[in-house]
Amino acid sequence: MYDLLSDLRIVEAASFVAAPLCALNLARLGADVIRIDPIGGGPDAHRWPITADGTSLYWQGLNKAKRSVALNLRSSEGRDLAIAIATAAGDGAGLLVTNYPVDGFLSHEVLSRRRADMITVRVTGWGDGSSATDATVNSTLGVSMMTGPEGAGDAPVNNVIPPWDIAVAGHGAFALLAAERRRRATGLGSDIRIALGDVAMSVLSDLGMIAEAELSGEDRPRMGNQFFGGFGKDFTTADGKKVFILALTERHWLALSGALDIREEVRTIERDLGVDFAKDESARFANRDALNDLVERTVANIAFAELERIFRGTAVCWAPCNRLTDVIGPGRLISDSNDLFSMTEFPGGARYHASGAPVNFGDLGRKPPRRSPALGEHTDEILSSILGLSSREIGQLHDAGLAAGPAAGTLR
Repeated sequence: MYDLLSDLRIVEAASFVAAPLCALNLARLGADVIRIDPIGGGPDAHRWPITADGTSLYWQGLNKAKRSVALNLRSSEGRDLAIAIATAAGDGAGLLVTNYPVDGFLSHEVLSRRRADMITVRVTGWGDGSSATDATVNSTLGVSMMTGPEGAGDAPVNNVIPPWDIAVAGHGAFALLAAERRRRATGLGSDIRIALGDVAMSVLSDLGMIAEAELSGEDRPRMGNQFFGGFGKDFTTADGKKVFILALTERHWLALSGALDIREEVRTIERDLGVDFAKDESARFANRDALNDLVERTVANIAFAELERIFRGTAVCWAPCNRLTDVIGPGRLISDSNDLFSMTEFPGGARYHASGAPVNFGDLGRKPPRRSPALGEHTDEILSSILGLSSREIGQLHDAGLAAGPAAGTLR
């Protein structure tokens, strides 16, 4: 096993997805991540999905492998403690990941007065610091009007997965590491800001979608499950099973047409249209109606088990359209047989498969998951080891309601 970032101590003061996931990415590679939590939990402490007793599976999932200190952040004394933890001495310390306000008590300006080489990664909604979520960013940028089935009209369709939060989390993690590397060379700190809206616009630009709209003057139409720019969509087998088939490359297309034994029909369409579907992905997209109809009719006459058999061992790119519950269980993707997952017991007693680091360092193998903390589980440990407070001083903080351990920091 490995702890590649074990020399780093990162303080996280954040809620929701982007910033906690950023810190989780670093914790999974061995960084010591300390969450500063409000006593009783922040705004996402009870976010769904939840267990029958009210424990947030969402919070547990995003805070694996971290330590938690619970402070009264409504008081000036509690805020001073948070600042002291964030700016505490150490070569690999002085690193903060947060989505707190730019000009709040954890502003970079405040922190850098205490520690000149402070590195702050701050997640915002938009570049001006105003708030936003994936749903509002998608609405603003027109993504929700490009998503969904054909004929959806003017009804916006949101995404079940928050892509910009996830992208911001990755950008934040490697930006922090780049800034820490710069600090080692120069001694300089960094005030890093990453906005969901900026990352979203950057990705839309990188994928050519902004250029497409700017040059054509038109929005991309809704296409449902139709793969944009090539051949691919969902089809239904003879026994009613949905499958997704994609031919992204020449190899994919030739494998698919061979496996389905439709090469002659394809050649006829190619001759009529004067195209070569194997060589020209654009032709597959432009003439998708004819190809979709051919594949749809063919797949509709084949039972799922037979389709699975004829695709096995070929270069066909396809997948059954499963539900998540279909892939959880012994021998399935999400099980003990997959080294990404391990059955883990969390505070509150729930046991379920949790993922470790999704990256695999080859000879080092995967790092297994570590459970999330109970809220405030490490309060005394952190106040003692990082701030050097005595047991008596820590007890006084508890008595004054400025710090709390796990009993007071329940997530229920």
